[in-house]
Amino acid sequence: MWGRIRKSSVRFMNGLRTEEPAGREGRTHNLFEAAAAYVSACAEDDQDRIDEASAWVSPEALSFGVNELACRAVIALARERDESPRTVARALLGLPAA
Repeated sequence: MWGRIRKSSVRFMNGLRTEEPAGREGRTHNLFEAAAAYVSACAEDDQDRIDEASAWVSPEALSFGVNELACRAVIALARERDESPRTVARALLGLPAA
């Protein structure tokens, strides 16, 4: 049983890391770097940077990183505004107050 858990976690961790293709600087990017680059590129509507950041990690890892970034951003804004995270999230999406 422990062997299966270990194998599964190794596969998951390997999915979080992706090395850059040959010919680049050769460094790896983690999922949080990819998420930050991806979200900022989306905000600036920069398709080249979106494509570049998308290639740094697996789609699942990028999705996790974007979700984590969104959660942290909503929490930070909620603290700054002295509001609940729910209120801030709904306001950011243009939804009526619950």
